Amino acid sequence: MKKLFIAILCFATSWAQAQEVVSAKQLLTNLAEAVHSRNFDASYVVVKGKAMEPYRWLHGKKDDIEVEFLSLLNGAGLEMVRVGNQVTYFEPQSEPYAIDTDSIAGPIPEVLFKDISVLESHYDFVLGGKGRIAGRAAQLVRIESKDENKYNYWLWVDVESSLLLKAAFVNQTGEMLEQLQLTHLSITEEPVAQLLEIAGRDFPKALPKVTTQAAKDAKDNWRIEWLPKGFELLKSDRHKLDLNNELADYYLFSDGLVDVSVFVQRPLPGKRPSGALTSGATTVYVHNSGRFDVSVVGNIPAMTAKSIAESVTRPL
Repeated sequence: MKKLFIAILCFATSWAQAQEVVSAKQLLTNLAEAVHSRNFDASYVVVKGKAMEPYRWLHGKKDDIEVEFLSLLNGAGLEMVRVGNQVTYFEPQSEPYAIDTDSIAGPIPEVLFKDISVLESHYDFVLGGKGRIAGRAAQLVRIESKDENKYNYWLWVDVESSLLLKAAFVNQTGEMLEQLQLTHLSITEEPVAQLLEIAGRDFPKALPKVTTQAAKDAKDNWRIEWLPKGFELLKSDRHKLDLNNELADYYLFSDGLVDVSVFVQRPLPGKRPSGALTSGATTVYVHNSGRFDVSVVGNIPAMTAKSIAESVTRPL
């Protein structure tokens, strides 16, 4: 009888966990659908350490074509406009340029607006509690890393509209390292007038996609022997760094949720000790191997960045 009771209890627990995963994933799926289908005017802030960045975010549809606008409100200004599958960037002291893509590269991970199932191999989707964010009822959904090499990502989804109200990178002890929170959200039947005006503008033609010899050279120059599970190479090239005008081989990796950049260059004058700097969830780890320097930048723990940097070798 006791064995039967335990078996029933185990079955009930497994069934409950399975239902929870489905529900959490469904909320994330609803979020992706809402971001593409609703007309909204939102403002949010990104809090990273003592720094705060305010943004305005507009989305709507005109003639069944998505139009999206994201603007950084502090400093000289940075604006991004998406019309359909083209995004145009307006940066201070630079000519505007456009690329073919269906997502704006902003503070919110693009995967949240697409197929969230690509994360299932390396993250669990877990339902949290309900609360209020910016005066609206919100449901917490936790995207939990299956290993300690990555941070967790928590989201609070608006119960009424399924739009994002708050998001945070959270470490393994539950400490919030970096937060994004909406301060204003207006959902309308029609796109706001500013978005319709933006949709009527002329934009530059998208830049052609090119594969350069420099990218091939960079890919073949170094071996990065270790990365957390799920990370794949998205891009590599060789270019001069704005910071010191030094030539560096550059690699961009992603697991779908988090991007990690790796720079490899000749040692700079004056031997510098290896070490990490952190701001919010962002880690910058510089490794001095003696023969070359490696810099790793991303929203990952410092120990993860250190392991990546120290795994870089030159092919024999």
